[in-house]
Parts: sequence; C-alpha cells; structure tokens
Amino acid sequence: MPIPAVRFRLDFGREEAVGPGKISLLEHIGSSGSLSQAARELNMSYRRAWQLLDSLNSSFRERAVLTQKGGRGGGGAALTPLGEELVSLYRSFDAQVQTLAARTFRPLAPLTGRPRAKTARRRGPQAPVRRLSER
Repeated sequence: MPIPAVRFRLDFGREEAVGPGKISLLEHIGSSGSLSQAARELNMSYRRAWQLLDSLNSSFRERAVLTQKGGRGGGGAALTPLGEELVSLYRSFDAQVQTLAARTFRPLAPLTGRPRAKTARRRGPQAPVRRLSER
C-alpha cells in the first residue's frame, strides 16, 4: 500500500523560493564539495545547477554556498552556516509534514491504484454534444 507523501516549496517572497531540488543540490554540494560533482550526481547540467545556486545565494542576505573558481588548485564549493541551517530546517520540517500526511491520508491509500472506469472515447476531432432530452 503506497504511503501518501507531500512535495512542497517554501516561498520567502516573489522571487525567493526553496524546494526539494535546491535542497538536494545543497546536500550534494555539502557531501562532494563541488558544484559540478553535485550536478553530475543529480543528472543535471552544470548550467542549471549554477542557476539554482545563484538563485539560492541571491535569495538571502547571506550566501548559502561559497564557491571557489577552478584552475590548477581546483575549485570547490562549501555550504555556509546558513546553507547548513537551511538544509537542516527544511529536512526537519519535511519529516514532520510527511508524518502528518501519512497519518491524515492513510485511510484513503487503499482506494488508490484501482482500475479506472472506462470512459467513452472521442471519435474524430470532436464528439457531438447531445442534450439529455435527445437521448
């Protein structure tokens, strides 16, 4: 039986939002120390990862990730205390939300996955519309 789950995004303003994708990116940056490695692990283009990171860093007064350009010594990326706190708070809140969703919607879970009733297929570009009185 499937367990109900919730996917959510936190909006801090019109242009400032944090959701599962950005949090996952932060987690992978934290574990790998590299934006490009995090992007590879998430099957995401480097450009997209950079856009998400730029969005995160410009959403708060402080940066969530510090980056260092590559080169001979190699580049890198590291979570700031804000980035670590953001991941921690998001994951903690997520766990609470998932627990509440499972408890609240579990009674409906057995009703999912059933075969759907057959519906009439449309023939041609549009099926004719009939009034109930014409039937």
